[in-house]
Amino acid sequence: MEKLHFDTDYMRGCHPEVMRRLIETNMEQTAGYGNDPYTAHACELIREACGVPEAKVFLMVGGTQTNATVIDGVLGHHEGVVCAETGHINVHEAGAVEASGHKVLTLPSHDGKILPSELEEYFSSFYADDTYEHMVYPGMVYISYPTEFGTLYSLPELKEIKEICRKYNAPLFLDGARLGYGLAAEPGVTLKEIASICDVFYIGGTKVGALFGEAVVIPQGKLISHVTTLVKQHGALLAKGRLLGVQFETLMTDGLYQRISRQAIDTAMALKKGFISKGYRPFIDSPTNQQFFELPNDLIRKLQEKCTFELWGPPGKDTSKVRFVTDWATSHQDVSMLLSLL
Repeated sequence: MEKLHFDTDYMRGCHPEVMRRLIETNMEQTAGYGNDPYTAHACELIREACGVPEAKVFLMVGGTQTNATVIDGVLGHHEGVVCAETGHINVHEAGAVEASGHKVLTLPSHDGKILPSELEEYFSSFYADDTYEHMVYPGMVYISYPTEFGTLYSLPELKEIKEICRKYNAPLFLDGARLGYGLAAEPGVTLKEIASICDVFYIGGTKVGALFGEAVVIPQGKLISHVTTLVKQHGALLAKGRLLGVQFETLMTDGLYQRISRQAIDTAMALKKGFISKGYRPFIDSPTNQQFFELPNDLIRKLQEKCTFELWGPPGKDTSKVRFVTDWATSHQDVSMLLSLL
């Protein structure tokens, strides 16, 4: 039996429809760096889906490059970015933000989220300090949707965070590497609402059906200037930009992005229900495609013979925390086979 894989959501190549379009357009010759008709159409489809006709949209190759480029483009030299201590930019991006000269300013993590009340306290305390001009300014706020723990901000929470950001003139940046899965899990939050709340966000492709790529959206279009130059400085400008354009054009046509995101949520909920029915409880209640359990170490060792997944932190003496991740192509048969191993 070939091993089952539940490590993460970017282990496969891309959705077959995306691959079909890449093959169909493979021998065409178009201008580089995103100056091609496919990229132009993809950006227009994204503006329409987000309900922001004046938005600036640009396509980048991966999440870390996107986060580092956007944050560097928004902040002044004296400013840092506020995020949860578990935020991707703080933990798993090898100091990419700090390498561009901006400090990551952390708040406590509540299952991956920051609390609006603690964000307000952070800003108010900063500006109440008479010596704040000698400190790193909190110049923007970074959140993920979903978070590193698969959790989601509610619409009221997003709006409250936005109001705090507006009060202190700090742009709100939403990391949407898994945005499709977040939207599929919480139908009350839509792309249009994300676009109305955030000053900048991105629609993740790498983890949601594309070979690679993220689509950055700046709803008001004026937050970052000289985007192409900035992207190139960060080594993230793809000469064969059409490859990004074709992929996002395909994902944003006929609701494909939303449909394949739903597959990951349906299978994740089946996985979660199956584990619970066998007596294993989640240690984080995630409604998205990342599911977290604490399992006996002997069971983990047996599962690892036929299945791959991630240990979530250092192993414990008798039990350890683990993460199982579904993706846009995970089947219910995959989940049933995993549950049978229990």
